[in-house]
Amino acid sequence: MRQQTIRKPVSVEGIGLHSGKPGRVTLSPAPEDSGIVFRAGAEHERIPAAPESVVNSHYATTVGKNGTRVQTVEHLMAAAAGLGIDNLDVEVDGVEIPALDGSAKPFVALLAAAGRREQSARLKPLTLSYPIRVGGGGRFIHLVPSGSLRISYTLDHEHPAVGTQVLTYTPSERVFVEELAPARTYGFLKDLGLMRKNGLARGGSLDNAVVVGNRGPLNGLRFRDEFVRHKVLDLLGDLALLGRPILAHVVARNGGHALNLELVLAI
Repeated sequence: MRQQTIRKPVSVEGIGLHSGKPGRVTLSPAPEDSGIVFRAGAEHERIPAAPESVVNSHYATTVGKNGTRVQTVEHLMAAAAGLGIDNLDVEVDGVEIPALDGSAKPFVALLAAAGRREQSARLKPLTLSYPIRVGGGGRFIHLVPSGSLRISYTLDHEHPAVGTQVLTYTPSERVFVEELAPARTYGFLKDLGLMRKNGLARGGSLDNAVVVGNRGPLNGLRFRDEFVRHKVLDLLGDLALLGRPILAHVVARNGGHALNLELVLAI
């Protein structure tokens, strides 16, 4: 298989989930072997989507360089990975990728509108020669060498609206677009005050997140197990920081962005 980029520039704008500030993103074609690169700030600082660029993984994945930061890149990264887009120039006007509806679905639509172009360079998948494990106890991610990517994810939560959810995902474009990309980020109403006090979720609303109250979601679910689907979506977006598709069976339990980054750094 060969690398891919998009055919033409496309843009979208919206409010950042955590910053609450407006932002605009323009996606443009990029040369082969360049990967995904963010350009942001007054100097258009080039920030490669790579493990060494991650400056914060608390509630979202933030990349940065020389003081310039781009927050919440994971849903866009997941959309690119799910559609097989390897090389992309991402110009960011603002401090955060827009939340849009809180899922990767709008970014899938944006990339589809841009079209795809096959490039001459071949894909170079990452393979493992031995298992890798990060975390411990009830929160871990375990990688086992495999000939293809597969994710087995278990999410446990004390809230009865979540409970225990289990999902096994074998990537294909159709399954990603229809069954994973639409899964939205979620949060609990009881945590909202503290999160906003800490500078998080300031742009969060019922339009861009599943908000869970005492009795359950305040704005309904797209899937019965939308919570674990979104966890898998975030994991795919963070794994895309590797810059190459990985061939492994990923077994995860109660992970998050910080643990995902720990895994990526271990790889």
